[in-house]
Amino acid sequence: MKRSVFFQPTDGWVGDLIPFEKDGEFWLFYLHEDRSDPKPGTSWNLVTTKDLTQFQDHGVALAHGTEDQLDFNAYTGSVVVDEAGVHHLFYTGQNPRNLGADGAPLQLVMHATSTDGMQSWTKHPELTFGAPDGYESGDWRDPFVFRDQAQGRWRMLLAARHSEGPERRRGVIAQCVSTDLMTWEHTEPFWDPRRYITHECPDVFQWGDWWYMVYSEFSESFTTRYRMAKSPDGPWTVPNLDSIDGRAFYASKSAERDGRRFFFGWIASKEGNRDQAPWQWAGTMSVLETRQNADGTLGFSLAEELVDSFWDDVPATFPVALPAQLDVPDSYTAILSAEEVPGQFYAKAVLEIAPGTTECGLLLRSSADGDHSYVLRLEPKRGRLVFDRWPRTITGDAQWHVSGDVPFDIELERPCHLAPGEHTLEVIVDGDTCVAVVDRQVALSARIYDLTAGRIGVFAGEGSVKVTELEIRQRTDN
Repeated sequence: MKRSVFFQPTDGWVGDLIPFEKDGEFWLFYLHEDRSDPKPGTSWNLVTTKDLTQFQDHGVALAHGTEDQLDFNAYTGSVVVDEAGVHHLFYTGQNPRNLGADGAPLQLVMHATSTDGMQSWTKHPELTFGAPDGYESGDWRDPFVFRDQAQGRWRMLLAARHSEGPERRRGVIAQCVSTDLMTWEHTEPFWDPRRYITHECPDVFQWGDWWYMVYSEFSESFTTRYRMAKSPDGPWTVPNLDSIDGRAFYASKSAERDGRRFFFGWIASKEGNRDQAPWQWAGTMSVLETRQNADGTLGFSLAEELVDSFWDDVPATFPVALPAQLDVPDSYTAILSAEEVPGQFYAKAVLEIAPGTTECGLLLRSSADGDHSYVLRLEPKRGRLVFDRWPRTITGDAQWHVSGDVPFDIELERPCHLAPGEHTLEVIVDGDTCVAVVDRQVALSARIYDLTAGRIGVFAGEGSVKVTELEIRQRTDN
């Protein structure tokens, strides 16, 4: 079996990531999810990578506390380095036995330092602090610290909730400030939209003339979004395509290397490893590279290093020679490979879409006739990419028992610009993980459990599509 390009520890799952770049290498701290019963505490584990395709697992980096300590669960935070070279790790301490006045477990900001290059950490429980008056004590987490050079101070952002207001619209990114990283003063909120339940895992960075704020929202979407401004104090504006990925890719935070920025998050697993099962917290690590467009907006794609690691061509024979024209003004057609493709592969399809076309895209792990497959479907009329599966859940024995009027796999939809002309659809399939990208701008991640093997195909419906290029590659490592 080929080595996966998506990291997951052998003894658990990857939760929220805290990426840090050091000497050209990414140190990827993450919350280690152990689903045993009774559930143990949560630690920070560490994996490092230089090429984004090979990972070294270092195990526990910051151990959680005992059942009697405030950090029985060591949850998300951030890492910074001061002028003296000391690394400071801020994290969320939580213990389900340590309750606040409202009966919810307290969430506290906790602090650890390292003077040996992050080889070991010393905790400082005396520096622990919780939410001030006006905020819920059970939502005071994910401290993200960054240096504001213009103001000459450190700023800490926190996922928090006001203690008053509509129950599902109290979410706020709270803020504390410090001059020495040791003592913190609560100040005005960093961002206070009064719109969602909360905004997890805040992240802020500057790129050229623009500042970006990233957060993962508790709403009906459960997705990671970004905002942009010309100053870290806003005002923050909403880009047209404001999400990083879809429902499956969550809690992503970023790190920069050599002028390039990467977003690290986790692709959620599903209960019982079934396509139609509920999402679970934590899963498999994934990385997206972001590109800054001319107008300052961000596009998201597969990292170049990841794409380049697939360099061995996979033979694929189609019933027509490429380039191929698929003309179906009021019907549907698909061309499928004669061979099944490997369980791990990269594919790129370049599609020239004619005006008025309803749909086109790729079939993955398809049956020979294309009737059973996963579907990456471009819908120009609706301006979106969706992930689908056909047939959907079968609800009975009759031919019409196909789970009702379900337009696609709910929560796996991404808006994208699909004007007539040429568009590129890329995808990496690796075991039960699938990541697709349109025009190196829009990413969509998914889980694919039920169909484990099959062919690859290109389809068109109600329109005209020219398949100008279709390449399939695999990795050669074992």
